[in-house]
Amino acid sequence: MEVALRVLAGLGAGLLVALLALPLAALFLKVRPETLLAKLSDPVVAAALRLSLETALLSTLIVCALGLPLAYLLATRSFPGKRVVEVLVELPMVLPPTVAGFALLLAFGRAGLLGRQLDALGLHLPFTTLGVIVAQVFMAAPFFISPAAAGFASVDRRYLDIASTLRASEPYSFFRVMLPLSLPSLMAGATMSCARALGEFGATITFAGNMSGRTQTMPLAVYMALESDLDGAVVLAIVLVSISVALLLSLRHLHAGFLWRSGDAPRRTS
Repeated sequence: MEVALRVLAGLGAGLLVALLALPLAALFLKVRPETLLAKLSDPVVAAALRLSLETALLSTLIVCALGLPLAYLLATRSFPGKRVVEVLVELPMVLPPTVAGFALLLAFGRAGLLGRQLDALGLHLPFTTLGVIVAQVFMAAPFFISPAAAGFASVDRRYLDIASTLRASEPYSFFRVMLPLSLPSLMAGATMSCARALGEFGATITFAGNMSGRTQTMPLAVYMALESDLDGAVVLAIVLVSISVALLLSLRHLHAGFLWRSGDAPRRTS
């Protein structure tokens, strides 16, 4: 019986790994290296790649800057409506991206809730590069805030109590105690947030449109290329997959580095 269960578990695990690996293998086997290099120099591909990297980086910086105080607040304070705030933070993770883009349009479009106020300030978000960043921030924020809040909440209170007995102020305790101890969670959240922003499609195309060189990020370029340029679509998809793999590998490398530094990793035996 035990052997049969192990065999079934192995088969199930193998099928799932194959389901995850075969589509990626099909991408890399579809195009030749010379075709890949040639397509990377295509102006449309290069523009989509540059725009995606720039907007994803800016979106991640904005998410980290605005999400850090919110994550700290959620991890260390109890206040009326906290559950509502937590649901709002996590909602973009389960909200259909097209619905998110439509909601952004109703909020920040010319006829939206804040449309007139934004026009008075000279800001136009829909169908602009700034709109791409707003859509990415909206969809990527939970991927940073949730791990950051969990990291802050996991800090041993004894360290904070010691800092308090030494008359350390709350800002000092935050920067010298909580922030360093929560750094692995913060790095993980920032990496996942960047990856989510890089792969954003539905909210971007609904709120910012699909204009080459202006709002056409790599996921949108892949969608458009599928109709007329299959090799271009494959190249863009491979670039996206490669960047995502690099982000995940760097995340694991950083996490392993933190473990070794803290002495939690297993020691090698001679």
